[in-house]
Amino acid sequence: MTLARPAPSLRFQYDPLLQRLLWLFAASGVIAFIEPSPYEVFFILFAPLSILGGLNLHRSLVGIFVLWIILLVAGFLALMPYLDDGDAKVYQLLSLYLVITLFLFAMYFSDKTQPRLEMALKGYTLGCVVITALSLIIYSGLLGLNTGLVSKYEGRLSATFKDPNVYGSYLILAACYLAQSIFLKRARYFLLQTASLFIVLIGVFLSFSRGSWGATFLAVLMVLSLSFLTCGSAYLRRRMIMLVAAGFFAGVIGFVGLLSVQHTRELLLDRFTLTKDYDEGPEGRFGNQQRSIPMLLDRPLGFGPLRYRNIFYLDPHNSYINSFASFGWLGGFAWFSIVGWTLYVGFRLVWMASPYRQLAQIVWPALFVILMQGFQIDIDHWRQIYLLFGATWGLEAARLKWLRQTAIDRAQARYEPSSFLPHIRPA
Repeated sequence: MTLARPAPSLRFQYDPLLQRLLWLFAASGVIAFIEPSPYEVFFILFAPLSILGGLNLHRSLVGIFVLWIILLVAGFLALMPYLDDGDAKVYQLLSLYLVITLFLFAMYFSDKTQPRLEMALKGYTLGCVVITALSLIIYSGLLGLNTGLVSKYEGRLSATFKDPNVYGSYLILAACYLAQSIFLKRARYFLLQTASLFIVLIGVFLSFSRGSWGATFLAVLMVLSLSFLTCGSAYLRRRMIMLVAAGFFAGVIGFVGLLSVQHTRELLLDRFTLTKDYDEGPEGRFGNQQRSIPMLLDRPLGFGPLRYRNIFYLDPHNSYINSFASFGWLGGFAWFSIVGWTLYVGFRLVWMASPYRQLAQIVWPALFVILMQGFQIDIDHWRQIYLLFGATWGLEAARLKWLRQTAIDRAQARYEPSSFLPHIRPA
């Protein structure tokens, strides 16, 4: 007698679909030369669907969300005297939109953290690799296309971004993800991951962004150091040492090869200075910053959003000064509080043992170095930092949930009735 097989389940798999949409959302962030960009389009799709799927506001997120709300409120208060300034209004509305993406990411990543964040990192990294590879082909002239499509400033590679500095720093998270994957993860993808990392690092180099060079080097070094110190495997540590040595020699060969191109060599010599003409002097970047501080001490509401340039004819190129300039005293202190609290949480995430430490060792180094870049460039509206802030706090919420559940499980195990019974060995 043959039993009938049960009919296949027709239940709609909502979360896997949402994760694939997240993959597209994260991958599209690399396209930034058009407005609105595909990133905004995918956000419009992803936000309501993720809310319908069920987002939880965990109590560990409330405090940091309040600080971001204070920052936004301060910005709108500072905007009040300049409502006729269209650029200032757009700046503040864009700030509001980016903070909303941060809230969404933080709540979404705080549940089902591992698969969701892994999917976002895969999409983000693939977008960086594909766009950089295509841009390098155009940049090299192999297709006979106008290289100005991907290099808008003195031959510096900017790919699909308007600014090579932003492009170079956008690749940092992809470099961190690929570096950790090569050292700790799937060996069958080793060659593909190594080639992808090589492409990303060439993209960073050809952006000729001094800040991106230093930030990428420090972020990858942090990833490797943290992985080495916390992996707990002598085999993996030996593997890391060998791969670092091999990578160093490969990097030297690649660097020499790039220097053999005259245009690249000239750009490198031009960029390889600590300061440029526009940095120095009383009306240079640093001079303007020094002059702005006494003025801001007399203005509780700051200069207003995006109005620093109206006074000094240059942007501040320092997000910590700009927090007071654009959002006033209240916003400036809120921003410093956000950064300080996130520094504490980020370093705790990458060091304390938890199921989320390995993911944190990708996300936090990338965010940390960009926050350090904020002292020499305006990072306020870099979309990737809101993804990184959201991921960092989502990981923290997940870690705290895990700690609470672990404590509950231990307490229950301690007071199980069977634990009080004598253990009888079988005969």
